[in-house]
Amino acid sequence: MEVSLKFATVVGLGIIELWAAIPAGLALGLNPLLTGLASALGSIVVLLFVVFLGDRTRNWIISRRKRKKVKEENSSIDRMWNKYGVIGLGLLSPLITGAPLGAAIGVSLGAPPSRLILWMVIGIVVWTIILTMVSTLGIEGLKALVR
Repeated sequence: MEVSLKFATVVGLGIIELWAAIPAGLALGLNPLLTGLASALGSIVVLLFVVFLGDRTRNWIISRRKRKKVKEENSSIDRMWNKYGVIGLGLLSPLITGAPLGAAIGVSLGAPPSRLILWMVIGIVVWTIILTMVSTLGIEGLKALVR
């Protein structure tokens, strides 16, 4: 399989899930740097798609509703959102929920799109680096054990 097809495969998997893209790229024999770039690119593409589409959809739904919804101020989601906010969501969601679901959660909670994108991209890059390093070292460790 040529490098461009491997790269495209990893980008596609990165759109779905970062956890799947990195090991798949390394299993395909793609360079760890290219694997990290491709998986991060896929996650960032889906993040931008979800934030822009979701923000417009959310604004449309809010404008169509005439009545205001009573918000439960002491809900667990509200407490967590007030405590960790966009930064916590952006740093943790690429690892825990994946970029698409994390972005959808942020948009639904009313996070400003620019801040959400910034912190989600930072989270994607950080977790891509960590997961690529751990996966690469794990594969090399297994190769050393087999020898």
